Amino acid sequence: MIKKAFPIIEFDPSKDALINPDHILRKHDKISERLIVCFFIDAINALLKRGDIYLTDTLKGENHVEIYRFKDKDVTLVPGRLGAPACAGFLDDFIALGAKHIMFCGGGGVLRSDLTVGKFIVIDSAIRDEGMSYHYIKPSREINANPMIVKKITAYLDANQFDYIVGKTWTTDAFYRETLARINLRKEEGAIIVEMEQSAMIAVSEFRNVNYGAIIYGGDDVSKEKWDSRNWRDKTDIRLGLTELCLEIVQTFE
Repeated sequence: MIKKAFPIIEFDPSKDALINPDHILRKHDKISERLIVCFFIDAINALLKRGDIYLTDTLKGENHVEIYRFKDKDVTLVPGRLGAPACAGFLDDFIALGAKHIMFCGGGGVLRSDLTVGKFIVIDSAIRDEGMSYHYIKPSREINANPMIVKKITAYLDANQFDYIVGKTWTTDAFYRETLARINLRKEEGAIIVEMEQSAMIAVSEFRNVNYGAIIYGGDDVSKEKWDSRNWRDKTDIRLGLTELCLEIVQTFE
């Protein structure tokens, strides 16, 4: 009997569901073992324009996702989809298609004003304020990223003299419900950034036993009483550079 006081904590560890992601293999070819999930459409377009990537397939449905491959490297790239169910749900599909080593690059709202626009944040844990992760990993307030993958990412950044910080994210389903009280609570819990996917991405990766890491760059500022966009979506050079950096890092995973 899995019934609990609230449906969200009725965790069932069974790997077998009514619909399993491996059904996708009937319609789509395998992808590379190394995968980048990229939230920067401008960076993807730049890579396409340069001829660095090319379209190989599209997962079609109510929401479709293009699948790209790097021309000279055995690495697949896909655009991220907003929110934990969409992004982590597609991740389960891509794992079924063969992804084993995954890097995520995206942006998020900073909870500390000293985190400048473009600051790289390596995610080592996430506060689970979303619903998707609870269907993959038993209930807990937080979830930790794979420490070995975090170490690989930071080792590469250190060796190449990148400026970054390691920290905890607050993953939420509802960006219009980031109230001051909740923001202050998450800051007290140690979160330095807020976004909508990481706790679920970590959970799916742990459940499916694949390597997963994420670098998020500091975007808008939600640390004060008044929101500051800081024009974070206009930083095309940072976004393309972070995508290229993840390409290098994911090739160190084994």
